[in-house]
Amino acid sequence: MPPDVTPPPPAFEEAYRQLERLWARGTRFLGSRYAILGGAMTWVSERHLVSAISNAGGFGVIACGSMSPAQLAEEIAATQAMTSKPFGVNLITLHPALDDLIRVCVEAGVGHVVLAGGIPSAAAVRAVKDGGARLVCFAPALVLARRLVRAGADALVIEGSEAGGHIGPVSLTVLAQEILPHIREVPVFVAGGIGRGEAILAFLEMGAAGAQLGTRFAAAKESIAHPRFKQAFIRAQARDAVPSVQLDERLPVIPVRALANAGTRRFLQHQEDMRRRLLAGEISKEEAQLAVEHYWAGALRRAVIEGDVENGSVMAGQSVGMVTAEQPISEIIDELVSQAVAALAARMHPSEAQ
Repeated sequence: MPPDVTPPPPAFEEAYRQLERLWARGTRFLGSRYAILGGAMTWVSERHLVSAISNAGGFGVIACGSMSPAQLAEEIAATQAMTSKPFGVNLITLHPALDDLIRVCVEAGVGHVVLAGGIPSAAAVRAVKDGGARLVCFAPALVLARRLVRAGADALVIEGSEAGGHIGPVSLTVLAQEILPHIREVPVFVAGGIGRGEAILAFLEMGAAGAQLGTRFAAAKESIAHPRFKQAFIRAQARDAVPSVQLDERLPVIPVRALANAGTRRFLQHQEDMRRRLLAGEISKEEAQLAVEHYWAGALRRAVIEGDVENGSVMAGQSVGMVTAEQPISEIIDELVSQAVAALAARMHPSEAQ
């Protein structure tokens, strides 16, 4: 039991055992005490945060992002020096050195590799599995979930549009109803907008194997994010985390959910400027698209590392309103577990759980 329930009344002991049964498939797959994964957040999900999540009973995941193979090897080794618990590595399928990154993971003995950002190639799937690692993929729809399972995915993550960073168009509540009843061959973890244990419990009871959280962990004490970045999370409400807006279909924008600031407002003006120049024949469509895509280059680092929360990209999910303080990772995870256990106890033994 989490330490804040001492000594646990019988109702809580029984509820805790029930929670263990509900996410047993997830904990077996991850090798962790709790089926709670840390979302892979570029610049944030590095050795300190990842090891803290794993040491607290969750499952940390390194965000490789644009790291080189040598940088990733160094990060994995540094993380292994800080925890003996399992953790994973998230790789972007479009990375030009993907084959070498997979090799680095396999040679370092990483047990779980997450391939994100697109449907992985057959060669990438084979490299992960032949190397002895378990493969986790993101499934944005049921048809793709089935395709990924057939291709060899050992587990899936379904992430709703409530999440921070790059998002799809469908909410987790809809994705869960669409996918969880039909995918039984592999564990399915839910992500997007999750900030409390009661929500984790609800998805477990729908058939999920566990949950992935990012926003709750981004402002944790162990996070290397700048104090101003963390304070932006603590001050924000759910409505402040908004997706980027596309002004013209000729200039496509990959949706990113972040806290609204001066940078997001200028992005709209930047799109308008590029559209005006395109219509005036001053630049080509390709040049306009490239200018739009490059607007946010380096913006996440400016916010996370440098603390420029007005002009940088403060990526956050809608659960940001549940970030109310800079807490240690162990406290956050204990809180999530306690909330799930309390909800179960209240249902199973209403009189004892008061």
